[in-house]
Amino acid sequence: MDRKKIRGIVEELAENAVSDLGLELVDVDFKTTGRGYHIIVYIDKKGGVFLEDCEMVSKSLGELLDLHDPIPTSYTLEVSSPGMERPLKKRKDFLRFQGEKVKIRTIDKINGSKNFTGILMDVREDSLTIKRDKEEIKIHFENIFKANLYYKKGGKAK
Repeated sequence: MDRKKIRGIVEELAENAVSDLGLELVDVDFKTTGRGYHIIVYIDKKGGVFLEDCEMVSKSLGELLDLHDPIPTSYTLEVSSPGMERPLKKRKDFLRFQGEKVKIRTIDKINGSKNFTGILMDVREDSLTIKRDKEEIKIHFENIFKANLYYKKGGKAK
C-alpha cells in the first residue's frame, strides 16, 4: 500500500475517532522516521484542547488503527492541540477565523510576493481576502501553499 493511501485511511479513521468525541480534526501530519512512521494528529475544540482530550483521541484512534491495520510497519501516534499558530486547511477553518490575523504562503506570486500577513477579511467559495496595511489581497484557495493563524506577542488569536 502506498503512503498516500495509508495517509487517507489514517485521516478517515482520525476523523471518525475525533468526531465521535465531539472534537474537530485539524490536521494529520505523517512522517517517516528510522523507526517507522510518526503520526501526529492535531485536534481542537471551542475553549481549547486539554490533556484528557488528547488521551481520549489517542486511545480511540489507536484502537481503530489496530482494528483496521493500515500501516505496514511500526508507528508512533501522537495527539496534540494545533497551538496558537493553528494551521488553516479547510474553507470552514477560514470562515471560523474571519477577523483574525493570518499568515499565508502562496504557490504563485501575487503582486510580486508569496508571503502575506494580514487580517482575514472575507471568505468566498473559491477565494479569500486579507487586509494588510491599507491593501486588500485576494487569494484563491488553489494558490495557498500554507496558511496559519498568526500570533505575535501582543497579537490576537482565537
